[in-house]
Amino acid sequence: METILLFAPLVGAIICGFGHKMIGEKAATVTATALLFLAALLSWITFLSFDGKTETIQILRWIESGTLSTDWAIRLDRLTAIMLIVITTVSSLVHLYSFGYMAHDPQWKEGESYKPRFFAYLSFFTFAMLMLVTSDNLVQMFFGWEGVGVASYLLIGFYYRKPTANAAAMKAFIVNRVGDFGFALGIFGLFFLTDSINLSDIFASAPTLAETQVTFLWTEWNAANLLAFLLFVGAMGKSAQLILHTWLPDAMEGPTPVSALIHAATMVTAGVFLVCRMSPLMEFAPDATAFITVLGACTAFFAATVGLVQNDIKRVIAYSTCSQLGYMFVAAGVGMYSAAMFHLFTHAFFKAMLFLGAGSVIHAMHHEQDMRNYGALRKKIPYTFWAMMIGTLAITGVGIPLSGWVGFAGFVSKDAIIESAYAGGSMFGFWALVIAAFMTSFYSWRLIFMTFYGEARGDKHTHDHAHESPWTMLVPLGVLSLGAIFSGMLWYSSFFGHADQVGKFYGIPMAEAAAETDGHGEDAGHGDSAAEGEHHYVFAGKPGEGALYIAPDNHILEDAHAAPKWVKLSPFAAMVAGLVLALWFYIWNPSLPKRLAKQQRPLYLFLLNKWYFDEIYNVIFVKPALAIGRFFWKRGDGGTIDGFLNGLAMGVVPFFTRLAGRAQSGYIFTYAFWMVLGIAALVTWMSIGGGAH
Repeated sequence: METILLFAPLVGAIICGFGHKMIGEKAATVTATALLFLAALLSWITFLSFDGKTETIQILRWIESGTLSTDWAIRLDRLTAIMLIVITTVSSLVHLYSFGYMAHDPQWKEGESYKPRFFAYLSFFTFAMLMLVTSDNLVQMFFGWEGVGVASYLLIGFYYRKPTANAAAMKAFIVNRVGDFGFALGIFGLFFLTDSINLSDIFASAPTLAETQVTFLWTEWNAANLLAFLLFVGAMGKSAQLILHTWLPDAMEGPTPVSALIHAATMVTAGVFLVCRMSPLMEFAPDATAFITVLGACTAFFAATVGLVQNDIKRVIAYSTCSQLGYMFVAAGVGMYSAAMFHLFTHAFFKAMLFLGAGSVIHAMHHEQDMRNYGALRKKIPYTFWAMMIGTLAITGVGIPLSGWVGFAGFVSKDAIIESAYAGGSMFGFWALVIAAFMTSFYSWRLIFMTFYGEARGDKHTHDHAHESPWTMLVPLGVLSLGAIFSGMLWYSSFFGHADQVGKFYGIPMAEAAAETDGHGEDAGHGDSAAEGEHHYVFAGKPGEGALYIAPDNHILEDAHAAPKWVKLSPFAAMVAGLVLALWFYIWNPSLPKRLAKQQRPLYLFLLNKWYFDEIYNVIFVKPALAIGRFFWKRGDGGTIDGFLNGLAMGVVPFFTRLAGRAQSGYIFTYAFWMVLGIAALVTWMSIGGGAH
């Protein structure tokens, strides 16, 4: 079953890419979509029936070179099962959604089959992502990692006749290569120190790496901290964290279904998956995890500030994605990996729905993306309105305060992360996330109010002819809305319940097992709650025994549950404050935003221009690189090679060619004469050099 699940998208990609001319365009795209739904069905069966025990399913022997020996295999554990349903569910719905969204897409060249190409790219992307999350070793993971990069390049640049789409695709590809270089260095370092790339071997070696010093860049480093940091550099690029984030907003140049698939639910979460997958190493790398926490908090805050003033509906949601990824990294950084995966899980549903809902709005408004030209659309496109409303309720965190688990998906998982940040002792992370929650609420409701409320703005003809999307676009919104409402409440205990519940869900041994294996666990309870008979177990065991590894002294889960009430109320208060401010700005006093932007012009431009990161990178990296390239082109290629060397060759080569031609007289005595001269020269050289005795 797992093999069918893994290779079904690849078969769909091959059929669409190469077989559509034989079986027809419609048959090819329908087949690819059906195969994705088959993969999604098998993924849910795997997830719901999984017993928590890690399995390895060998596909074939792959690499044998010296001490490097590895199979192409599927590692099936709880992390894999979670990622399988996220990837295949969203991908299958995006395939279905694309039938309606791409139906009226212009054909650029007569006879060009662009639809099979689009579906082939989508299916290939899904296959590469599945390869990444099912990998049993780091080289196989890197194969999927780079395959995802290639597929994202093709999808972002799908409108290849648009210069902006080509530039965005190149930007995404290049920026991700920077992160991937760090990932590759991390793989090299792990193989150098552990003599293996297999995950089980690396996890078992994690305690040894924590006590090992290694020289890198002329400095001594703790091996575990260095390798964890290098792996995180790869995660930074793929998950668009601060510094390597600039590609994500520009990637909105791709079709909207691509935005939902790549930038909401799958590709950008690969970095979070990598950090959680490598939790046995991360738990022994406190400096690296502290850096992850700080950078994740900075990313959440930065992206939220930029989202406040964006006018392109897709860019608002893109910066929201960037911000929510920061939340996930904060959770992973403080050691609460299950909360990071919980938010990844719930985020997939409501963020994919927001992107697809935005696509429905764009479709209704004839591809207009500027929210300043929307307004009063809730009666024109009511189904889309309610889908977007549900997505907004989920992302802003609407629920019953202090209940812990009663609320929309984002309320449950986001609160878990904020409480974990407080319990982990990162007050910077805690306050950054609370402030980001306030800004998230503001810009999310701003999107709703500017799009669906107020007066109609922009082109009157476009508004008059706005219409609801076809069923192929509305059905995915309905399915995702169920996830946005119920996924947090249904799986709260599994991801963020008491430690024994979470441990059983992930297949992690309890503290009692840890006492037998590692000598830990003498304090099975924690604090007063244990004395009262509550079982807040510390789940541990050997690194790699379960889908996650939590050190025996990691008490963040129970500390998060014991957080003060004001901590638990803070995200809800931030949500309410953001909602009230958005109502004030865009419903009660709609002229206020324009006046405030004029009064605070420098700050407004600073946020509108994304803190000027692109301009800074342009000065520091792009212009010098272009100058160096121009120098080698004009001076090197043009001046030296085409000029001097070619000129020299034009004079010298013909001269020697003529001499060689004269030597080829065709007479035997001429060749005999040259042979005698050669023998004489050889004898003379050997005599002078002492070679003859």
